Amino acid sequence: SRRHPLVRQLRRLHGSRGRREAGVALLEGSHLLEEALALGRLPSLVVHTEHWAMRHSRQLAQLVGRCPCQPVSAAVLEVMATTVSPDGVLCTLPLEAGPPWPSAPGFLLALDRIQDPGNLGTLLRTALAAGVEGVHQGAGADPLQPKVMRSSAGAGLHLPLRRHGDLLPVLHAAQAGGMQCVAAVVHGDRSYWELDWTIPTLLLLGNEGCGIARGLSAACDRHVTVPHRPTVESLNVAVAGALLLFERLRQSR
Repeated sequence: SRRHPLVRQLRRLHGSRGRREAGVALLEGSHLLEEALALGRLPSLVVHTEHWAMRHSRQLAQLVGRCPCQPVSAAVLEVMATTVSPDGVLCTLPLEAGPPWPSAPGFLLALDRIQDPGNLGTLLRTALAAGVEGVHQGAGADPLQPKVMRSSAGAGLHLPLRRHGDLLPVLHAAQAGGMQCVAAVVHGDRSYWELDWTIPTLLLLGNEGCGIARGLSAACDRHVTVPHRPTVESLNVAVAGALLLFERLRQSR
């Protein structure tokens, strides 16, 4: 099964370099394929099992004639996928420009060196649900890797996202545009619900192990914390991020 001509091509997309060189991302599963189609983004290739084709004939009908659709055995698909039990379909999506960046955003999220793909995916999904209009990402996990795509449930396809080598100019530009920059820290000057989230805000979340870089934290206007019992040193970044993101939504209603 590993000799199938598509195996090597798709397995290269498991890594960031392969995706960058090919100019495509690898989407696994029916849900991510549906999300891409709902956004009007057509895959450059769809690989599926016969069993999947029988169960998703309507979805397949949308694709036939518009992009290459390649049936393969379940064994071959399993070799191509990053998941242990793929649901029967993979597709490649061109890395074209995503959703347009908002001209006058009221709520932005910035992520400083988030390393865990599960955390990144959860944050992107939560950000979309909470009304974040755009995401600035510093170094960290690749938002296009399959695990991030799965844990975000395709939210990364909906959100305008920019990657940066240095987030400091991002903070300065946001402040120059009239936004408050808010850092989530272990020891902040106020609890997160005491902040006025209704004004234009950029929320900065930091690395799982060492938090926000000192220079970035110093550049922020406000520092908020999520109070918790001292038996734990800090909360998971995706958990803390969810509380802060939804506080903005709560206050704006």
